[in-house]
Parts: sequence; C-alpha cells; structure tokens
Amino acid sequence: MAFTEFRPLDEKSLIEYIKATPSLSSKLGDKCDDLTIKEVGDGNLNFVYIVIGASDSLVIKQALSYIRCIGESWPMTKERAYFEALALKAHGQLCPDHVPEVYHFDRTMSLIGMRYLEPPHIILRKGLIAGVEYPLLAEHMSEHMAKTLFCSSLIYRTTTEHKRAVAEFCGNVELCRHTEQVVFSDPYKVSQFNHWTSPYLDRDAEAVREDNTLKFEIAELKSKFCERTQALIHGDLHTGSVMVTLDSTQVIDPEFAFYGPMGFDIGAYVGNLILAFFAQDGHADEGNDRTAYKEWILKTIEETWTLFYKKFTALWHQHKDGSGEAYLPEIYNKPEPSEACTRKIYGRFVP
Repeated sequence: MAFTEFRPLDEKSLIEYIKATPSLSSKLGDKCDDLTIKEVGDGNLNFVYIVIGASDSLVIKQALSYIRCIGESWPMTKERAYFEALALKAHGQLCPDHVPEVYHFDRTMSLIGMRYLEPPHIILRKGLIAGVEYPLLAEHMSEHMAKTLFCSSLIYRTTTEHKRAVAEFCGNVELCRHTEQVVFSDPYKVSQFNHWTSPYLDRDAEAVREDNTLKFEIAELKSKFCERTQALIHGDLHTGSVMVTLDSTQVIDPEFAFYGPMGFDIGAYVGNLILAFFAQDGHADEGNDRTAYKEWILKTIEETWTLFYKKFTALWHQHKDGSGEAYLPEIYNKPEPSEACTRKIYGRFVP
C-alpha cells in the first residue's frame, strides 16, 4: 500500500504502513502480522500508538490538522510534526541520555517513529500527583537544559550555524502563535478559552485582568519571547512533557520548539514544579499531609537551578576557546570581562 498523501491512521492501516516502511518493520522483527498496537494519546494534539513486535517495540506519533482535545473547530498545522522531529534529533544529539531516539520521520504523513519508553516510565505530572520522589530528577533535567540550551546558542556556535538553524525553525510560527495566545494574551483578558473555579476564583481572575502593572510586564515578556533567538528551546517544557522512572528522565513532545529565550524553558519547567507544590494540599489525606513531599519539591527546584548554573558554566569554560562567536576569547580574555559576561548571560535567563 502506498502512502503518498496524508490520512489519519488507525490500528489496521498503521500495520500496513509499518509493513511498507523498512526502518520500522526491521525494528520490530519483520513479523508485522503479530503486532500488538495500543492507542494511548491522552495529550491535547496527536494520535500516539504503542507498537510491540516480536523483537522490539516503538511509538508512532501522528499529528492531526486540528487540536485533538477540542476538535476541528481549532485548526492546527500538521507541520508541527516536522519541527518536533527536527528538535528531537537536534536535542538527542546534544543530550542523548534524556531524549528518546527517532527511528523514522514521514513529512507527508506527519508521522514520527521513536523509542518506546517502556514501563515503569510515567508522565512526571502523574508522579507528582501520586507523591513519588525522583532522586535524579534535578540532576537529569539540569543536564538536559544546560546541554540543549548552551550547545544551540551563540556561546557555542558560529553566527552562520546559528542563523541557518534560526531560519529553519522560524517556520514553526503557528505553534509559537499558539503559545503567544495561551501564555501571554488570553489569561489577561476575557477569553472563551479561560477556565477557573467559579465563583470562588472570580475575583482573582478579575484582579489579573485589571492589573495594569502586571499586563505591562507580560507585554515585555511576550516581546522577548517573540524577538530573542538565544537557543533551540523545547517551547513547552512542563511536567507533562517529561517521562520518568526513579533512575531515568526523558524529555518528550518538543513540537513547540523554536529558537527563543533560554529562560522560557527554565521558567516553564520550574513554574510547573511550583504549581505541583501548591497542588499538594489537594492530594493530602489523613495518612499523608504531603508536608514532606512539598519540601522535596522545593528542594528539587533549588537543586535544578543550582545544578543548571554549575553545568552551564562548566560547558562555557570547557568551550571558551571554541567556535562560539557571542563572546570571542580574543576580546574577553581577562577575568573581569569574562565574569561580567557570565553575569550578563544569567540575567538573560529571565525571558
């Protein structure tokens, strides 16, 4: 069967697609009639299938032309799959221990085949709700952010490399506009997409809409989000975009990726941990008031930033005589300007 134009796949047609795709069928052992397929797409946007074969397993992710959780009334480009595949490959090269490997990408079908993160991997958000402590989370997430942000920035790359990459990811404009809307616009005005616990939080929602000082600050952040091309950011790095076990951390779903401000990824991730902290009271019961777990979340936030700072700075020192053109060693070759550069760049982690 030829797949020469886009169509959404169901379990039956997915088997035919795998049979026609050697990079997938060979991974599964070439006995495609005995595949076990399960649709597990509990996210907002895509179809996601777990495919288990005789010798291995993988995940197939297919983008639709609309937001799945809303329906066809909110269209969205299928090209997001292209940028997700690009970002997975780029981040995977920079930090392979914490990014699932891509086996196959089909632009016509808006389809990615990648490593299956087998149980006990779960979405981090679910683990935080369950009150599970992940001892390596801060270590792993700080490593992922330090490597992907540093190595895709001008501190590490030439201006030519950087501009080519920026130009490539500029095409992800529709998902960037989605973030601009739901993060930097809708919460501060009356919008059909805003939801809160009414009537209990009505005054709080109104206070946000009426806070002019806040809105001016948000406008500044939105401007920086749109204008700064510091590094290849994930673009949607919340606790639903991380899968974990006690000794593994994998960052997934970078379909919002583009060259933007480094601080957006850091802030989104830490902000989600802060939300998890305040949500713990709602998960408390008579046997566990979640006090100890809330302390673990705060400790994890602090360790994440401390380790990120340490790792990012170490990468900078390691490559200070490399090809990066932001701070040329011939210019910044004394301790004082070097330290000033370090302070300057960390100030820019605020998006």
